[in-house]
Amino acid sequence: MNTVRSGGCFCGSVKYAVSGEPVLSAYCHCTLCQRLNASPFMQTIHFESSAFSWDDKPTCASSLESFEVTTKPWKQRWRCKNCGTNVASHNSKTNRWSIWGATLDRDDDGKILDWDALKPTSHMFYGTRMLDVQDDLPKWDGYENKSKRLD
Repeated sequence: MNTVRSGGCFCGSVKYAVSGEPVLSAYCHCTLCQRLNASPFMQTIHFESSAFSWDDKPTCASSLESFEVTTKPWKQRWRCKNCGTNVASHNSKTNRWSIWGATLDRDDDGKILDWDALKPTSHMFYGTRMLDVQDDLPKWDGYENKSKRLD
């Protein structure tokens, strides 16, 4: 069974869908994520390129704005023109899409739908953290199982 999950920006103008299981789900503490999202860390969930799609409604297409950060020109980032929410990015080096966990659809109690399948398995780029996180997840200097473990 190929599970489809959806999400989008704060105002609802931009919507996306992802299918299947994520390649990676982690809390990212890199300085780029901190600055782009004005937060000490955020949840990033990576999917193979074929698993990601934008809502094809004309409203979504007209509300999308892409941008690149000069230090990582291989990552095209997407945000809503209306509310400014950063929604997703595409990495041309890995051919994967990243979505931000906070943009996923939620139930009536505000909980992310299908959380158990999407919850983070680690903290990455923890060496540049702004605060210590006391949980049972492993902390990595870079990507999980591809860098030095810090705990």
